[in-house]
Amino acid sequence: MRVSTLNHRILPLLLAAAALVTTACGEVARTGRSPAYLQIARLEAASGATPEEFGGTLNSDVVTLVEVRQGDQTVLTPTTFNDLGRAEFRVGLKDPGTVATPTVPSPLNAVTITRYRVVYRRSDGRNTQGVDVPYAFDGAMTITAPATGTATGIFDIVRNAAKSEAPLRALSNSGGAQIISTIADVTFWGKDQAGNDVTVTGSISITFANFGDPQ
Repeated sequence: MRVSTLNHRILPLLLAAAALVTTACGEVARTGRSPAYLQIARLEAASGATPEEFGGTLNSDVVTLVEVRQGDQTVLTPTTFNDLGRAEFRVGLKDPGTVATPTVPSPLNAVTITRYRVVYRRSDGRNTQGVDVPYAFDGAMTITAPATGTATGIFDIVRNAAKSEAPLRALSNSGGAQIISTIADVTFWGKDQAGNDVTVTGSISITFANFGDPQ
C-alpha cells in the first residue's frame, strides 16, 4: 500500500515535469519551420527631435517647439516628429549541437526581415486603441541578419499621425491626462534564405507627454 501511495504521489509530478519540457520545446517549434530563430540583441528608441540619442526607454514629446527663422526674427514653431526605434538582430540555431561538435550556421540561416508591427499597451490594463493608447500600426523595413554577427535596423516606433490623434492629441493641449505611460511590443517578421518564416517580438517602455523642448 505504501508503494502504491508513493506512485500516486510521484506520477503527477512526473506528468507536470513532462508538460514543462513539452511546453519549452513547443515555444521553439512555434517560431516556424526554419532551423534558425531570430533574436533581438537590443531594442532602443529615440525622440524625433533628437534622432541620434537612442536609449532603452523613450520619452515621446507630442509637440516640440522648433526655432524657425522668419526674416529678422526667430520664431518658436510647434512641430510634430515621428520617433525612431532601433533594433539589433542576431540569428541562433534551434539545434546548436554539442559543446564538442557545435552546429555551424550556414548562409541559408540568414534571416531577411521585411515588416514589423507596433502595439501599445498599459500596465493598468486600459488598452483601448484611440482612447487609452495610440493605434497599433504596421510598417515595412528590409534588413538581413547574417548567419553570424549582427545587423541593426531603424524604423518608426511612433508615427507623426499618432500625435494628432486621440489620446495623444489631448496631451499637446494639456487636456485630460498629462502623461500616458505605455509599453510598445514590436514584432518583426522575416524569412530565412530557404523561405521559412521567422518572427520575434521585443518590448520597450514609451512615455507620452508634452515635455520641455531642447534648446
